[in-house]
Amino acid sequence: MVGLIGKKIGMTQVFEENGTVVPVSVIQAGPCPVVQVKTKEKDGYSAVQIAFEEIRPTRSNLPGLGHFRKAGLPPCRHLQEFRVDNPEGFEPGQIVDISIFKDVPMVNVVGRTKGKGYQGVVKRHGFHGGKKTHGSMSHRIPGSIGMAAYPARVLKGTKLPGRMGHKRMNVSNLKVVQIDVENNILLVRGAVPGARNTILRVTVSPSNQKERVRKSNG
Repeated sequence: MVGLIGKKIGMTQVFEENGTVVPVSVIQAGPCPVVQVKTKEKDGYSAVQIAFEEIRPTRSNLPGLGHFRKAGLPPCRHLQEFRVDNPEGFEPGQIVDISIFKDVPMVNVVGRTKGKGYQGVVKRHGFHGGKKTHGSMSHRIPGSIGMAAYPARVLKGTKLPGRMGHKRMNVSNLKVVQIDVENNILLVRGAVPGARNTILRVTVSPSNQKERVRKSNG
C-alpha cells in the first residue's frame, strides 16, 4: 500500500537529541478500511479503494450505503483510490493503518489550501500598490491592463482580482519525524495544506526509492 487518507490536526514542535526545535504537522492518518479492490483484468487498472471517517447510515445516500454494504462495512465520509502494482494482497474489509509508514523516511501530502475568498491584486499576487501620498488615486488598484489599439483586449492570464486559495496543493518529500501507531498519529516536518480538519492524502514519496538506489550505488 502506498498511502492513506488522513486529517490535519494542527502544528506543534518536537526537540531532537541535540536540542534543535523541529516544527511538525500533526496528521491523523487512518485507520482506513478497504472498500473495493480493482484489478487490471476487470477494471483496466489495479487500485485499492479505501475509506475514512465512519458516519451514521442516515448521513449517506442509497448508492453509498449499497457500496459499503457490499464490502460489509459501515458508511464513511471519504472515499479514495490508490494505485498499486499488485492488488492480490488486499480484500474488502481489510484495515490499512499507519504502520505502512513505519520505515518510510519521506511522504507526499496532498490537500486543499485555505480559502481566502475574493481578494485584490495586492494580497492575491503581491502587487506593490501605488503611492501612499496625499492625492493618490491608486493605492491598491492593479493599474492599466489595456493593450492600446493592438491587440485591443486584455490578454489571457493577466493577474487580476479574484478568488484566492481553496486549491489542490501537493507538498513533496516531507520528512517523517515520528509515528504513533496506537493513536494513528503521524508527525511530519514542516507545513501541510489547509486548516485544521482538512482531509489529506498521504502517500509514500517516490524519492525514497531514489535515495535507496543512490546509497546502494555508494
